[in-house]
Amino acid sequence: MLVIGAVAFDAIAGFAWNLLSLAGFQAMVSRWRPGGRQSNRSQTGQCMRNFSCSKCGNQLFFDNVRCVNCGLDVGFDAGELAIVALELENANQGLYRKFASKGGERYRYCANARHGACNWLTPADDSNAMCPACDLNRTIPNLTEPGSLEAWQELERAKKWLVYAVFRFGLPLDATALGKDRLTFDFVRDATTGHLDGVITIDVLEADAVERERQRQQFDEPYRTLLGHLRHESGHFFWTVLVEAAGRLDDFRALFGDERDDYAAALARHHANGPPMDWRSTFVSAYASAHPWEDWAECWAHYLHMVSTVDTAEAQGMEPRATGINFGAIWPFRASDSYREETFVELMARWVPLSIALNNLNRCMGHADFYPFVIPAAAVAKLAFVHDVIRAYRMGKGPAAR
Repeated sequence: MLVIGAVAFDAIAGFAWNLLSLAGFQAMVSRWRPGGRQSNRSQTGQCMRNFSCSKCGNQLFFDNVRCVNCGLDVGFDAGELAIVALELENANQGLYRKFASKGGERYRYCANARHGACNWLTPADDSNAMCPACDLNRTIPNLTEPGSLEAWQELERAKKWLVYAVFRFGLPLDATALGKDRLTFDFVRDATTGHLDGVITIDVLEADAVERERQRQQFDEPYRTLLGHLRHESGHFFWTVLVEAAGRLDDFRALFGDERDDYAAALARHHANGPPMDWRSTFVSAYASAHPWEDWAECWAHYLHMVSTVDTAEAQGMEPRATGINFGAIWPFRASDSYREETFVELMARWVPLSIALNNLNRCMGHADFYPFVIPAAAVAKLAFVHDVIRAYRMGKGPAAR
């Protein structure tokens, strides 16, 4: 289930421009954060969203399979978290080396590359022909059915963005060592999109833009995308890893409510009656009000939206700190990795003005708002909790980590 809600853009603007100083904002957020303590960050970092061809220097993008300037084959190396240029070594065996490397590891494209569904690489000596992302698939669409190949290609593109973020955060795709599940995907037709015991099911029809828009309007959603679905549903999986297995249930319940409330009954009530009238004062979306698990999954998805957008905007020189513009106390940042080194205070201080600017850019082109949501104070506290449990897991700290 994905984000449902409405937004008053002016409320975002009011929230943003009331951030009179970073110090004031830090004090405000410290009241929202459990324990009111800030996490540490290093003074250096690297933005991973800019890739370039090592032969000609041309910019490469996440979905590329070939450099459009020099024609060199390229692919995504999950070890480096980067698109890399390749030299063909053995055409019959499909073996490559990284461009200009002498010796070293050899690679193949993922087996799903033959379907145009993947541009990731696997080590040539790996017995598994699937890349780390495609290896998560349990079910793919029936490719003999009309439109299924194109739908699967769209689903894989969205899933790659999700898996990339998981790697950037340093989170596990397999939580069996924690007594939980391995993340798995079923892409099937005429199914109910959702999550159960580590399996994310996505209806293939969601890849059809017309059908997706029909459902968006039917459910009165301001936003509906494949990547949004995947981010939301992955939140249910990571709840079991970052909250339940990590012993953070008391902290979770203090912010989100008691997840032991009957889930099926809560969803039935939400679909029958809609959200409470005052949901905007507490939740990031209307659907988040249905049940604490859905509140978490919505906040998880929004947190991933924020981090990915800030990271990409910095890489493309689209925000003040990337371009060297300084607005006084609110922009005293050095370059850092938004996935690993940014404090939550810094992330929010960057996200709010950036989302306002992007909304205005969309409006001037006649499009709907880029980010059609308001984040009330109560939801900011929940987003801070998401930030905290991700950092705590990666740092190997227990429930008291902030």
